[in-house]
Amino acid sequence: AIDARRCELAIVAVLLHDSGYLRLRGDRKGTGAKYTQTHVNRSCEFAEALLISKGFSPEQVLSVKNMIRCTGMGANMTSTQFRSEAEKLCGFALGTADLLGQMAAEDYVEKLPILYDEFVESGRFNGNPGAVGFASAEDLMRKTQGFWEKYVLPKVENDFQGLFRHLAT
Repeated sequence: AIDARRCELAIVAVLLHDSGYLRLRGDRKGTGAKYTQTHVNRSCEFAEALLISKGFSPEQVLSVKNMIRCTGMGANMTSTQFRSEAEKLCGFALGTADLLGQMAAEDYVEKLPILYDEFVESGRFNGNPGAVGFASAEDLMRKTQGFWEKYVLPKVENDFQGLFRHLAT
């Protein structure tokens, strides 16, 4: 069972999980896409600062950060120190929804060229332009089926324990 407070914390994590794309007021170069490679850590930092300022306890802040970490592309769920099964379940729900929500969008394929541009900007900003992983937007489009089969499906099936089956009902 997930109590009301845990549900509230999960909603906070949902609302803040991509806050790491936000630029600071003085940051005028590029777009928030430059933070693609670091946005999960930045989201955790933003959430921590905001929630502490709003009087959340350190335990509640950690819970929100653990849930946000479930949205990271390279997130290793076995190394995340969840404090309870309920916290883990909420994090897995967020991670599942983040992946499936993006890929299920009607215009997902049409948006891939924009996503490629974001990867390029992030690679350039982080001093690692080769980290893009795709030769072009067309290459990204060609590799999308493999991304689904080799990353998303195993992630939601295994790492997130097939939670999407329960969410569907």
